[in-house]
Amino acid sequence: MPAAGLVLALCALLQLCPAALGALRPQLLVERSGSRRLSKVGGFSWENCGEGKDPVVLQSLSVAPDPISIPGNLRISAAVNGNKPMASPLKTVLVVEKALGDLWIQLPCIDQLGSCTYDDICTILDTLIPPGTPCPEPLLTYGIPCHCPFKAVRPPGCPWVVSGRVRGGSGGAVLIHLLSPQGSYSLPASDFALPDVELPSFMTNGNYRVRAVVSSKGEELACVKLGFSLQSQ
Repeated sequence: MPAAGLVLALCALLQLCPAALGALRPQLLVERSGSRRLSKVGGFSWENCGEGKDPVVLQSLSVAPDPISIPGNLRISAAVNGNKPMASPLKTVLVVEKALGDLWIQLPCIDQLGSCTYDDICTILDTLIPPGTPCPEPLLTYGIPCHCPFKAVRPPGCPWVVSGRVRGGSGGAVLIHLLSPQGSYSLPASDFALPDVELPSFMTNGNYRVRAVVSSKGEELACVKLGFSLQSQ
């Protein structure tokens, strides 16, 4: 699930999985009369909200520039760690709130945008990236999977995955590869191109916060809170 944690954090930021992956799909965006064009996103912040008990933790997340101009380029780096293997179904609950003075008002779920519940993010990933096709860059380069199941970190005493092969006959070179610990995924600073994005009319300019919770069979696995401001035209 750590790789799913990366996807969760990025998608919860603006619920723009398809755009970030270069596979924009209209059913995940609201495009209707009265919609608004997103122009800037700024004031980004994040924190884990599992009170240290969740098996999956977002260790770092950096988003630049601030503010982000849309359309434009987005640079993201992130690291996620998990100690439990995760498989379908992975339920995800997003609560999206907008500041109204000193109050926070929860937004509804309309056309899969807003405070929505997704019964299985594994099936969403399979829809965005059909099984059997390579994961998109930069996930492919950095060995970050894009489909369930996701591995857990190896137990203490087995921190590294080692693979080796012998090339040639006796005296041939032995190639040894040290891979990242299973379940510990890191995305170095990587650039994504963001296209024009249409927002529903109820997502007006202002400050927003998102609480994203992933669970499986009633057990909470990860919880991330994000904060940001939107400016649309």
